[in-house]
Amino acid sequence: MAALRPRRRALVSPLCRAFSGPGCQLAPERAGERRDTAPSRVSGFCPPRKSCHDWIGPPDKHSNLRPVHFYVPENESPLEQKLRKLRQETQEWNQQFWANQNLTFCREKEEFIRSRLKAKGLELRTGSGQKATLDAEEMADFYKEFLSKNFQKHMCYNRDWYKRNFAITFFMGKVALERVWHKLRPKQRKTST
Repeated sequence: MAALRPRRRALVSPLCRAFSGPGCQLAPERAGERRDTAPSRVSGFCPPRKSCHDWIGPPDKHSNLRPVHFYVPENESPLEQKLRKLRQETQEWNQQFWANQNLTFCREKEEFIRSRLKAKGLELRTGSGQKATLDAEEMADFYKEFLSKNFQKHMCYNRDWYKRNFAITFFMGKVALERVWHKLRPKQRKTST
C-alpha cells in the first residue's frame, strides 16, 4: 500500500492544476523527498477546480500544520509572484522543520519509554496487550530533557521564522502599494490617428 502512495500523489497534483481552469492556476507542489527526513509532501488535498483563492488544506500527518494551496492569478505581477514564492518557500521550510521535529520527538520519546520500562524490568506491553506507559512525572523528565537538548535548534527556528515573516509582511505592503498605484494612475486612452 505504501508503494502506491507516491504514484497516487504524483497523479493528484497535476490533475488538480489541470482542472483548475485557464484563469485559476494553482502554484506547483514541492519537489523530491529525502530519505533521512520526514516526507516533504503535504496532504493530497485539492481545492475546487474553479477556485480563484488560496485554500488551506487538512493538517499534514507529519508536521500537524495545514498546507496552503496558493492561487496564481493569470495577470500576476513580478512583485506578486515574488511574494507568492516567498510564502511558498516559507510554508515548505516550516512544514519540513516541524515534520522532522515531530519525527525526532516521537522516536526519542519511544526510546525513553522503552529504556525506563526496561530499567524497571517491565515489558512494552501489559498482560492485556495494551502498551505500557510511564506516569506524568517520569514523562516530565523526558520533556525537560528534550526541550533542553533542542533549545538552540528552536532559537534558530524562531529567528528565521521572524525574518521570513518580516520579509513577507514587507512584500505584502509593497504589493498593496503597487495595487493602489495602478488604480490611482491615470489610464492612457487609445487615440485614433
